[in-house]
Amino acid sequence: MAGQLKKVIIVGAGPAGLFLALRLAQKGISTTVFETASSASQQPRATHYGAPAVYELRRAGVLAEMEKDPDCFLLNKFCWRKLDGTYLAGIDGRDLNENGKTSEHRIVVCALNKVVKVLEGMVAKLGMTTIKYGHRVLPGAEQDGEKAWVNVQRVADGVVERHEADYIVGCDGASSQIRRSLFGDRVYPGYTWENQIVATNTLYDFSKFNWDDSNFIIHPEHSFMAAKISETQPLWRVTYTEVTGLSDAEILARQAWKFETMLPGHPKPGEYTVVQTSPYKIHQRCSPTFRVGRYLLAADAAHLCNPFGGLGLTGGIVDVGGLADCLVGLHEGKAGEAILDEYSRVRIEKFKTIIDPISTENFRRLYDQDPELVLEKDEFIKIVRAAEEDIEMSRKLQLGPLAILHDFTQSFEASKAARIAPTNSPEKVDTAAFTGPSLLASAVN
Repeated sequence: MAGQLKKVIIVGAGPAGLFLALRLAQKGISTTVFETASSASQQPRATHYGAPAVYELRRAGVLAEMEKDPDCFLLNKFCWRKLDGTYLAGIDGRDLNENGKTSEHRIVVCALNKVVKVLEGMVAKLGMTTIKYGHRVLPGAEQDGEKAWVNVQRVADGVVERHEADYIVGCDGASSQIRRSLFGDRVYPGYTWENQIVATNTLYDFSKFNWDDSNFIIHPEHSFMAAKISETQPLWRVTYTEVTGLSDAEILARQAWKFETMLPGHPKPGEYTVVQTSPYKIHQRCSPTFRVGRYLLAADAAHLCNPFGGLGLTGGIVDVGGLADCLVGLHEGKAGEAILDEYSRVRIEKFKTIIDPISTENFRRLYDQDPELVLEKDEFIKIVRAAEEDIEMSRKLQLGPLAILHDFTQSFEASKAARIAPTNSPEKVDTAAFTGPSLLASAVN
């Protein structure tokens, strides 16, 4: 029956939660978004949107709004270098252009806080979504055959209210309360990397050293990424690996030495400005299932990977695009509930076979090899070097990530007759379903 979803609750007002709210609102589905923080996060996190995310953002009308910002731009070239700046190999996004027309699959760069602001504005205009900042979802996940509900505490005064909906979606990040309520605080199969990383927004003109838009530095101790994130000022995302176990104070105390050692020109403090610093641990993890009855998971609440290569945020946006299609299909009577099991199965498969192994290889490439032997021993870098002279190979490399997309509408009709898979109770979930990465020799496999 068309119009059967009365309300969806979304936990988490980050990019995934707001994007899901927008997609549902565009189809007339009412949502309430609960967020513990008092406002949207301003921490320096992801800035690059790969081809699969660009596809999702474009079809929702978000990309057109992002492009109005003067600091939103297309990434031209990304490359790998040695610590002394020596160029090793690179991929040029302009190879995707044809007949003088800019390809729709180019990587887009835009600060995440700006994208969140765009999403907030678009959601507000549709009038189908209520965003409640300063509202903490408490432990517990209860449901029956018709609805699910959560208890929500107002941070300001501690008042607890019960809220119910047809479905509840956890888009509440790596420490997701929804996931922990379903499986327990310690059930998030996978592992945490020994290396921690430090993400910074830094004012420093890398372009005067002829560095490309995005640069990955291979070194066993000082691996890092330097990526341009603004068109109007020399603002770059510098994300580097650090010694495990350091306190935030110790990280800051070492930062001047790290920057003088790593950055081209070996700048002293005063020759650059660190606008923001955010140390954090990185993980490769995947929830046993993304569906438990009327509870659903997406993005970082469902899976985690390291940020090198841009598959984290991109994978989360693709999750949400697919989940939105499934919920809209239910709402419009085009799909049965089994489509949500299909969502869980496919997104987990995409993580295990593409996102996890490739992101793992991307990170290991930076610190787990001798930079002097990269051109001789790294098979992927060899492919990149060859692609610099072969535009078709370059295009193949750049379009490879589109494989994480999936058209769930193809399964709508079958889902009406399908038996609901036994994922509607946590006790039936195999929590050992994901035990670690399956490494690939290269990202083009």
